[in-house]
Amino acid sequence: MDRNGSFPANIEDISSEPDALASVTVIVCSSCRDETGSDAHPRAGALLAEDTRRAATSENIRIRTVECLGNCKRRLSAALLRDGCWSYVFGDLNAASGADLVAGAKLFATSTDGLIPWRGRPDSLKRGLVARIPPLDMLKD
Repeated sequence: MDRNGSFPANIEDISSEPDALASVTVIVCSSCRDETGSDAHPRAGALLAEDTRRAATSENIRIRTVECLGNCKRRLSAALLRDGCWSYVFGDLNAASGADLVAGAKLFATSTDGLIPWRGRPDSLKRGLVARIPPLDMLKD
């Protein structure tokens, strides 16, 4: 356990190579509505997904969408995943938060302990943290 009460992933299993960005996937909820709750299309979540794709154009980061992350009370939501590491769910994003998600993915990709460092994390990913989910191989009975 680290000083924050967290269980880091196995450090020796985490790559910090330049191509580490390929190990991170950003999942954006494409069905999220904006703060008004409007049913207008495209939905704000779809706009966030497109903004994230634009921000990741020159990066080797996978951007995927899902119909619902079940975080509706926190509006626009996204998740960052990396094999063997903690997964993160964020809410309270806006349609222009794509660059923040890409910045978070870069921090995550270069992390040596499998956690997204707090220092350097965009404010929207500090304020908007909903959950951090451990990798399955870390769980004990």
